[in-house]
Amino acid sequence: MPCCAGLAALLPDSSLSKLFLFMAQRPPLFDELQKLATEQRNPRSMQIDTASVATILEIMNQEDRLVAEAVGTQLEWIGQAVDIIVDSFGRGGRLFYAGAGTSGRLGILDASECPPTFGSDPDMVQGLIAGGIPAVFQAQEGAEDLESNGALALDEAGVREGDVVCGIAASRRTPFVIGAVKHAHTLGAKTLFVTCTPRSAFDIEVDVAICPVVGPEVIMGSTRMKSGTAQKLVLNMLTTASMIRMGKVYENMMVDLQMTNAKLVERSKRTVMTVTGIDYAEATSVLEAAGGHVKTALVMHLAGVSGEEARRRLEAASGFVRPAIEDRA
Repeated sequence: MPCCAGLAALLPDSSLSKLFLFMAQRPPLFDELQKLATEQRNPRSMQIDTASVATILEIMNQEDRLVAEAVGTQLEWIGQAVDIIVDSFGRGGRLFYAGAGTSGRLGILDASECPPTFGSDPDMVQGLIAGGIPAVFQAQEGAEDLESNGALALDEAGVREGDVVCGIAASRRTPFVIGAVKHAHTLGAKTLFVTCTPRSAFDIEVDVAICPVVGPEVIMGSTRMKSGTAQKLVLNMLTTASMIRMGKVYENMMVDLQMTNAKLVERSKRTVMTVTGIDYAEATSVLEAAGGHVKTALVMHLAGVSGEEARRRLEAASGFVRPAIEDRA
């Protein structure tokens, strides 16, 4: 061992003995990490460091194809999670994601996209990340290592009974996330967990665990890759399916848009035109009469009623367009 010989020449015997003793006493975390599914080496990418760019991309693409299949094995549990979220939303509850690093950023991304997509209140879906807002843009090393930080994040966000807290951690072991989920129980909130480790190895008390096992990453331990993609797919399903069940979609179109920028204004007009068959000018007129609200505009035109009546019907139908048009709420 050349390195040891070099150290022996530089250090007194006592110091060298202490160093070797320290090196021999690896912490439990070392053994825990090397057993995780997300920390294994991928035999299909062992030669990637010498591969051409074309081969690198081919390897990555082939591995990415495995992700959707892994998520597909979890549809039963994703469905259970959606039921919990919809029930919470219906009672005025909220969904909170809790994660660190890539997982935390994915939660914040999904939460931030709900208001412009579904017209939801920004408080309805929220993302909490270890290290706070600065961690969205730059890694905050160490912020994820304390369970107490996860509990504190929930308290600062005002999580309460009736809310839903969804932990996101590819490895399942992130202390910040575990702390958030544990604390959620004490607050009376429902708990979900999205992880890329096998269900057989999942030992955290939650209402629903979602465990898409994507296999080893192309680059060992780089869970921003397949694991991150799997998590993004699951989060897409959780909020999109929940919002559909809350009446935010008509046919397969977003109809609770907020006309907050030029693109969304034009998309709103196109939605009204597509559903009703009217032209641009008439769609613009109907939307103006509806106060810029796509759902109201659709019910007004398709049911042939006033804006006031359209709003009454939508309220009676809990925001669902089909029954509002047919007035069978």
